[in-house]
Amino acid sequence: MNQTRVALVTGANRGIGLELCRQLAGSGFKTVLSSRDERLGAVAVQQLAADGIEVLYCPMDVTKRFTVDRAIDFVLGACGRLDALVNNAGALLDEAPASGASAVLETTDATLLDSFQVNALGVYRVCRAAFPVMQDQGYGRIVNVTSGAGSLARMTSRHPAYRISKAAANAVTRVFADLVEDADIKVNSATPGWVRTDMGGPDADRDVATAAAGIVPLTQLPVEGPNGEFFFDGQPVEW
Repeated sequence: MNQTRVALVTGANRGIGLELCRQLAGSGFKTVLSSRDERLGAVAVQQLAADGIEVLYCPMDVTKRFTVDRAIDFVLGACGRLDALVNNAGALLDEAPASGASAVLETTDATLLDSFQVNALGVYRVCRAAFPVMQDQGYGRIVNVTSGAGSLARMTSRHPAYRISKAAANAVTRVFADLVEDADIKVNSATPGWVRTDMGGPDADRDVATAAAGIVPLTQLPVEGPNGEFFFDGQPVEW
């Protein structure tokens, strides 16, 4: 592509999302950082600017469709196109004990619904807004940052609301991948692994730079690249 590629990252004011913006901008993308909290988003943009990395900012709360539609409109107005979307926004909301029967039986409806709003329906909303843009262009790369915790092949009782909602996010990937037909569009899921972030905690075995480096190549897939698959550090994993 001769034009500068444009990438949008959701949930990007910190952690993996912020690092994804850093690496995408560093690899040549005109990058749009989005977050629910505008104040924190502005801080993140300033943090990158202090390191010599320029990104654009737009607010987006993935649980509210009008903010999603508004964000896509912003990207098109500011950049003229959207080549890569990374659905990174996510939340670990389980309040019951971490695992076992009590975790499953004590998880509330509210926790389940709130987890779905962010982790599954949020992904659906942003894909639904971005996909027609990519269809019109005849090109696009969508990466849904889900989790190995959402793999049915490795499902356990630990953090059930998180796991079930991430499994649903993987289903969103498959649904949109099935729409691709003849356009050069790829829709894939990626798990970053257990990462040292506010969500992952200090004992996690991966840093954000390593996690993001395993995701960014999926935004740059060639025309013959995979579609509708699930990856960890570039290697397919079981659904």
